[in-house]
Amino acid sequence: MTRSGFDLAVIGTGSAAFAAALATTRQGRRVIMAERGTLGGTCVNVGCVPSKALLAAAEARHAASAAGRFPGLAPAGIPVDFAGLITGKDALVGQLRTEKYTDLADGYGWHIVHGTATFTGNTDAPALDVALTDGGIRRIVADQYVVATGSAPWAPPVEGLKRTGYLTSTTAMELDVLPESVIVVGGNAIGLEQAQLFARLGTRVTVVEAQERLAPFEEPEVSAMIERVLADEGITVHTGATLAAVRTEDGAKSTVVRAGDGTELDLRAEQLLIATGRRPNTAGLGLDAVGVKTGTDGEVVVDGHQRSTNPRIWAAGDVVGGPQFVYVAAAQGTLAADNALAGAARTLDYTALPRVTFTSPAIASVGMTEAEAAEAGIRCDSRTLSLAHIPRALADRDTRGLVKLVADTTDGRVIGVHVVAEGAGDLITAATYALTSGMTTAQLAHTWTPYLTMTEALKLAAQTFTSDVTKLSCCAD
Repeated sequence: MTRSGFDLAVIGTGSAAFAAALATTRQGRRVIMAERGTLGGTCVNVGCVPSKALLAAAEARHAASAAGRFPGLAPAGIPVDFAGLITGKDALVGQLRTEKYTDLADGYGWHIVHGTATFTGNTDAPALDVALTDGGIRRIVADQYVVATGSAPWAPPVEGLKRTGYLTSTTAMELDVLPESVIVVGGNAIGLEQAQLFARLGTRVTVVEAQERLAPFEEPEVSAMIERVLADEGITVHTGATLAAVRTEDGAKSTVVRAGDGTELDLRAEQLLIATGRRPNTAGLGLDAVGVKTGTDGEVVVDGHQRSTNPRIWAAGDVVGGPQFVYVAAAQGTLAADNALAGAARTLDYTALPRVTFTSPAIASVGMTEAEAAEAGIRCDSRTLSLAHIPRALADRDTRGLVKLVADTTDGRVIGVHVVAEGAGDLITAATYALTSGMTTAQLAHTWTPYLTMTEALKLAAQTFTSDVTKLSCCAD
């Protein structure tokens, strides 16, 4: 039974929330949304869009300085108007927020309530009380609910960190002055992107990573390659090291970093950027009152259908603590609405879920690593091919990178692809199709591939299972 005329009430207005609202509209149902902050959520406002816009600008500047790798070209230095870059980034964010969120909601006629939503009532009769931004309380009662409140940057409990202050991936992109030096704590996707972004704009950058290697969830060969890339660009890296304390000295951040062997390093920089991950936004939602269980990091516990422990409350996106990708959030939002309102009983298959870290060259992966395959009891074989054997990379005079294929030895089926290359995100899309269709290394080795494209690296890497590609002519099959 629909209550108060609304079939679905959604908390949040990010990608998961909008996907749920769109799915509701397609079913001819009524939806209402509650938003306590800026319309659009993480991706368009403080995540994918602004970070990639600034990374593209940094890449353009770096390309000019690296032009000397081509005979006949001289490197050129480009001055940086950092405030201008931020202004341009803000304009792009505003444009996309308007086109993809505000105008879309207006076009579909969704009602968005601006204020902080909290669950009230009980397990059998949940409702939302929204403390309106302009004052007052509005109660929303719906047949079903979706929690899509996203996540926020998380900082570890370190002595002096809160007192001295620090940047996050959000606030770093709000600076109007380019810092002379930055210490980036965290060597996974966000930390790597931010480190290279600032370094390419002229900041002196140091990266501190607690694990023994950068990009610790990727293949070891990938980690070694990206560490070499950063070193070549003048970025100092300390792995197996943790932030022990922070203080301010002479206007700079002074950090004590403890290495794995117990020794301590005193690192100093103008700014300290914490990129140690994100945590779900569930504080203050009143989930306990309506019987919704949360996990150790505050994530909403859901089943494969996105249903929480309350049968009328669903959750999607970063708030459930899974893979933090905008395309996952959108898929989960659609899934939640379809299951909640249409009884679709669908689930998502994450087996061939690709991921990309937008460094340059980029890191991209899909499927299993060798270690994951071994842990799953799958006998596997692998091959790693340097970009020095890829014609496109040779033509670009940039052979920094590799392609690694992991295959099931029982049938030759490709179960993992791991790449460091310019355009790795596009290449990994092709690899995702290969995994989804169950292609073998033999099939991949004989698939049509345009010459002088980076995707040819997949075919050549597959051929290394049976051939020595260094002894093949161009385009040899």
